[in-house]
Amino acid sequence: MIDVRLIRESPDEVRGALARRGTDRGAELAEVRNLDERRRALLQQVEKLKAERNRASEEVARLKREKEDAADLIARLKTVSDTIKELDQQVRAVDSELEAQLLLLPNLPLPEVPEGDKSANRIVRTWGEKPQFDFAPRPHWEIGEELGILDLRRGARISGSGFPLFMGKGAKLVRALVDFMIDVHTEEHGYTEVAPPYLVTRDSAQGTGQIPDLEDNMYVTEDGLYLIPTAEVPVTNLHRDEILAADELPRGYVAYTPCFRREAGSHGKDTRGLMRVHQFDKVELVRFSTPDGSPAEHEKLTGHAEVVLKRLGIPYRVVLLATGDLGFSSAKTYDLEVWAAGVGAWLEASSSSTFTDFQARRSNMRFRPRPDSKPEFVHTLNASGVALPRTIISLLENNQEKDGSVRIPEALVPYLGTDRLTPP
Repeated sequence: MIDVRLIRESPDEVRGALARRGTDRGAELAEVRNLDERRRALLQQVEKLKAERNRASEEVARLKREKEDAADLIARLKTVSDTIKELDQQVRAVDSELEAQLLLLPNLPLPEVPEGDKSANRIVRTWGEKPQFDFAPRPHWEIGEELGILDLRRGARISGSGFPLFMGKGAKLVRALVDFMIDVHTEEHGYTEVAPPYLVTRDSAQGTGQIPDLEDNMYVTEDGLYLIPTAEVPVTNLHRDEILAADELPRGYVAYTPCFRREAGSHGKDTRGLMRVHQFDKVELVRFSTPDGSPAEHEKLTGHAEVVLKRLGIPYRVVLLATGDLGFSSAKTYDLEVWAAGVGAWLEASSSSTFTDFQARRSNMRFRPRPDSKPEFVHTLNASGVALPRTIISLLENNQEKDGSVRIPEALVPYLGTDRLTPP
């Protein structure tokens, strides 16, 4: 969440930053400032009364020592204590209202983020060449069906549309990609592997910003637990309510999990094959950093995701998202878009984001710069390292041959046990 002190001291700056997202949050910011003023006024009253109570307590003790009547002062002391309790309750109520309002405000975009909607997104760099064919390249759903590795009809029969079913070498391809990515990130990039829960509490989802912004896209159980939309949620919450030492930062975690998304409101949009699904596999990277180090950590994190695509020989481009295309919690995001020859489109396979201290404030994640210093909020970052559906789309479509077979990238051969997928 946004630091309430920033809203208090620089309201125009905050409103201007939010306006760059294409949203006017003037009413919400005014309510935050009103609640903040009420809270501070109440706290001042409480402090004055506590000081009076302390003086009265000392005076009662003196009167008792001197065998003098303290009844009136004791009665006054009780009245002051009761008033303090009542004011404390009011402070807690205002605190709750203030937090509820702050949770609704998105993060402030960093100054270097271009302003505008998705049409203002900026291509930062590209890698690789689009494959050329002497035949019309086919889409992955046709290739996968012919190879016997992707069965969308049975998946839909089991769970409904948007739940793909991989069979035989297709199932092994999923496992091979996960193992390959985890090995790259742990052995070469220094990440610690985590196997997190797939269900999280509301507090965990709220801490990373999925709630309230994306709650409609999440599956929730009858007992109030949420199926994770990304491993970002449980892994970022590893250090909720903790204080880290400065020498523990930066630190990085990598996790493979299935991800579950209802994709509310996206019906009819790129729904064929693996383009947009309700359950998919992803390798996620999460980093914790000091504020000073987070810009460099963001570039490093993005580079780690790029390594995977390079090793797989997948042409991609890095796109800096404009303010109107940013996620709720993000201050700056790079999308890694892979080329898919069969559908003839660039498809997002990874988003690499820095959240500054936005998630840390919601989850109370701090670090101590020095052993004797006051704790500060960490900066959190995450990226897909990478998501499997669109990576598989690109692999199948870009490496297809006229005879229906698909070449396997050299880096993946040891994991899959073959250099080519062929129709049965």
